[in-house]
Parts: sequence; C-alpha cells; structure tokens
Amino acid sequence: MEIKIQNTFAKFKFSELMNFTYPKNERLKSKIIIGSLFSDGKSVSKYPLRLVYRQAEGNSEETTKVGVSVSKKYFKKAVDRNYFKRVLRETYRLNKHLLLDNLDQPYSIMLFYQTKDRLSYEEINTKMIQLFEKFSLQINKTEESEKKSES
Repeated sequence: MEIKIQNTFAKFKFSELMNFTYPKNERLKSKIIIGSLFSDGKSVSKYPLRLVYRQAEGNSEETTKVGVSVSKKYFKKAVDRNYFKRVLRETYRLNKHLLLDNLDQPYSIMLFYQTKDRLSYEEINTKMIQLFEKFSLQINKTEESEKKSES
C-alpha cells in the first residue's frame, strides 16, 4: 500500500508565493537618509510602535528601505535592545506584504519601539499589523489630497 503525500506548494509557481525575506537591499543603513527622516519625516504611531517615513529620492533608491531602533532610554542593556530589534525585524518581515502592496513608490522607513513595557511577540506582531494599516490609510489620504490639489 502506497501513501501519496501531495505538496501544496507544488501547485504554485515560486513567484506566486509570498516573499518573506528581509534582504540587505531593503535595510536602511545610510546615515544621510536616516538624518533626513528625523528632520523631514512624517510619523505614524500605534502604541508602543512608531513609524517615521519619507518618500525616497527616485534616482537613488528603487526599493522601500526599512530600519529598526530601540532606545537606550528604555532598555539599558544591549541584550534587551537587540531582542526587541530582532522582534521588530521579524514582524516586519512577516507582514511587509501589507505595507508594500499599498505603496506606489519607494519610501524610507524607521520603526521604533517606544516603551519600557516588555510586550510579547504576539502583541508586537498585532501592533505592527495595525501600524501598517494606519500607515497605508495615511499614505492614501495624502496621495488623494495631492491629486485634488493638482487638478
């Protein structure tokens, strides 16, 4: 008696599967761009997360770049800061499709964890999803207002 196991992924082409990666070309590392985020960037918050964003220059970047930060003010030990940075990167990686599907152009984005409270991974993941939805709504509102002002 033979048992046949059907692979569910075999039904899809590789390009149709979600791309749950965080490659180097999506990481925000430029000090100049990070500085411009702090000076010119707009912000969206969903406690305890904050997303600061700025539209990327068309010539220099072709993808949305994301960086994460956890303040020394809230977590004195590097071990704790690194843990929450890992969690932020992981929740971004798994939910970035919510963000990128709603963007027409590339953005530079910084994610901040802004509390002393030690939330669980599940709570942070839920907040990240809510933050991305709020960000998408704000982007759509600004794009609609720009279209109205042009016409």
